[in-house]
Amino acid sequence: MDINRKTILWIVFVVSTFLLWNNWQVSNGKPSMFAPPPPAQAAKAPDAKKSDAPAAANAAGAVPGAGAAAATDAVPFKAERITITTDVIRADIDTQGGVIKRLELLKYKENGHPGWFGGCGGLFEWCKPGDNSKNVVLFDVDAGTGKTYLARTGLIGAGLPNHDSGFVAKPGARMLNDANQVQLVLESESGGVKLTKTFTFKRGDYVIDVRHDVTNTGTAPVAPQLYLQLAHDGNKPAGDSFFNSSYTGPTLYTEEKHYEKLKFESIAKEAKAARETGKPMVQDHAIKADNGWIAISQHFFVSAFVPQPKLMHDIETTEIGTNLYGIAIKQPLGTIAPGATVSNDAKLFSGPQENALLEPVTPGLVLVRDYGWLAMIAKPMFAVINYIHSLLGNWGWTIIAFTILIKLLFFPLSAAGYRSMAKVKLVTPKMQAIRERYKGDPAKMNQATMELYKQEKINPLGGCLPILVQMPVFISLYYVLQSAVEIRGAPWMGWITDLAQHDPYAILPVLYAISMFITTKLNPAPADPMQAKMMLFMPLAFSVMFFFFPSGLVLYWVVNNVLSIAQQYVISKKFGTPAPAKA
Repeated sequence: MDINRKTILWIVFVVSTFLLWNNWQVSNGKPSMFAPPPPAQAAKAPDAKKSDAPAAANAAGAVPGAGAAAATDAVPFKAERITITTDVIRADIDTQGGVIKRLELLKYKENGHPGWFGGCGGLFEWCKPGDNSKNVVLFDVDAGTGKTYLARTGLIGAGLPNHDSGFVAKPGARMLNDANQVQLVLESESGGVKLTKTFTFKRGDYVIDVRHDVTNTGTAPVAPQLYLQLAHDGNKPAGDSFFNSSYTGPTLYTEEKHYEKLKFESIAKEAKAARETGKPMVQDHAIKADNGWIAISQHFFVSAFVPQPKLMHDIETTEIGTNLYGIAIKQPLGTIAPGATVSNDAKLFSGPQENALLEPVTPGLVLVRDYGWLAMIAKPMFAVINYIHSLLGNWGWTIIAFTILIKLLFFPLSAAGYRSMAKVKLVTPKMQAIRERYKGDPAKMNQATMELYKQEKINPLGGCLPILVQMPVFISLYYVLQSAVEIRGAPWMGWITDLAQHDPYAILPVLYAISMFITTKLNPAPADPMQAKMMLFMPLAFSVMFFFFPSGLVLYWVVNNVLSIAQQYVISKKFGTPAPAKA
């Protein structure tokens, strides 16, 4: 068999790219390319005109075992929204249930990705310019778009206060002002139990302390359970597309099973099976722990409930309603005697996925920065990149410096590969002569080619090695740039105003195509004319794909190609030009 280095390189590159794309789709919560897509579901958000709250009848479905709150008055409860503002967040809390209905991040703007030459349409509607004037909003209910994203808590038990009960707010400050923290205290009493929720917001902190004080105001002992729930619709995030996809869904962590990543589609499928069989819904994740957290993760941001530690709790996922899903913690509070009070302290983190912010909250929360199956490479890689950035102060120049560092690290390996390619280029005329001589005898052609390789001391696979080694680095850097909220909105220079978004004028992809074309010309030309045309077509194909990649990633590849061209040119000059083949 004729071992052709270019054919092997092409096969390895295409197969690696194909598998990378499929694994990336799966790791971001998308179905595999080998599996049929799940049926689409219509979004149905709660009616915003009814205090933006789920119906009381839905409380039991949202948290199994929870009963609707008993009416305390004949007069309908008049809900109000209370806004708490700190230096980093603005939260709207509805007294109907004491639910956080809206949470705005004051330090982060909406994804104002640059459009291409004034915007696009059709399948590429996502590439229109975004609105940089609006802050990022996590928790929210929008009947128009079908968005539902809520953090809610309550007690499980017939007639006990839950996320649909009426709460009364105690007077107090609503803005941080000169203080270091601000509190909101809400009270509700029904079923012989008084529930007091205390939300504590702190300066410069995305952690909200959520304290529940449960007082037995009746004459008999009670044993309620506390639930902490995050609810989210099953829609894809705004701007999500085939080329610009990201994961949004429930995640959780326990010391036993570590980080788990769930899908809304799977929860819907399990809920449907439970309805059809009449059996309890399968919980395909950790279900009991006295540690850990639950969360709704999305691109660059996360909201996570951290329950009171060292207190055993259940973890449940559920289909709350049409296209609405929840992940919840149920924590027993023990038996409460008449007149006694039990307190429970939990945390709610809702903010950016920055290492410095996630690590102090609770163990394992930093894992929401999902680096995929190459986390062992990506994590130290980001640590190095972050250190370089601390010295340079610009993420674009940081990526360039990191590229040079990687190139120096792999210099001996790359040099060996380029020397091998240079040798192959020198003997190309001899290989063509062998093909002409043994055109009708493949066995002799292969034998003569292998003898030539042996005589010239050429490793036919030597040129593939540098690319194979760089592929894990390239894939890891892709995950790093996809997950690093620090790079979100970071400019480089001139036209590149956000390294986490595509190049608005496609200059970097064009430069990549040019560099790839030069690289192809420096390599030995394939003997097969069709293969030679395919090699020339590759730069164009990959440049089109890079139109949709983060500009920071394309910047890395362009700089890498330029350095490779310089290195390859010097080595090729050292070995000279090929001599004409002898008859």
